[in-house]
Amino acid sequence: MDKYRNEKMKKKLVVLTGAGISAESGIKTFRDSDGLWEGHNVQDVATPEGWNKNPALVLDFYNQRRKQLKEVQPNLGHQILAELEAHFDVFVITQNVDDLHERAGSKNVLHLHGELLKVRSTANPNYILDWTEDLNFGDFDNNQNQLRPHIVWFGEEVPALEEAINITETADYFAVIGTSLQVYPAAGLIDFTNSKTPVFYIDPKPVKIPNLRNSLQVIPEVASEGMKLLQKALIALI
Repeated sequence: MDKYRNEKMKKKLVVLTGAGISAESGIKTFRDSDGLWEGHNVQDVATPEGWNKNPALVLDFYNQRRKQLKEVQPNLGHQILAELEAHFDVFVITQNVDDLHERAGSKNVLHLHGELLKVRSTANPNYILDWTEDLNFGDFDNNQNQLRPHIVWFGEEVPALEEAINITETADYFAVIGTSLQVYPAAGLIDFTNSKTPVFYIDPKPVKIPNLRNSLQVIPEVASEGMKLLQKALIALI
């Protein structure tokens, strides 16, 4: 039996989400601002090299993002996605590090690029803690190793990728919401869908998807408006 399918055997909807679905909540994306993320060069705050060069800057950057996250709320796009669980077995695979999917009510959320509200040991990647306040120098694991943001930085492996592939392979419907499909390996997940699985793509500036074998419905809207249309389209298929 498919371990990713629930007991009621609803059709499985797998959704890959990116920064576009959180942008409407006020969380900025660096891809909209020439490589700057909240005014910082991505290389300085989202790479192992940036951490090694200036860990104080990196800690402060993510402390600010953590504070910002407390000030924003899930938007209609997140909410509709959670509502779809009434009709489908929904799995959200997100590139986002915020917790807006969970706060909107989505029950099955896999974070490809880590989570802002968690930290991990610099020496042991499996030592992970929930963390809601500032992370500072001197915050250690149980072996006195410095803690770092639980974020998959550029150049690092994506530990959750294999699970994401396994989930994608069993999708009855696959949707892409608010992602540029430019960040790999996440963007390559679509290639692991069954060729008979319909694909829905919501983005105000959709890109061409090369070599896609599946049927494709493009919805050129922001996430909240696109989710309204997706919800109607999917429920019509039941």
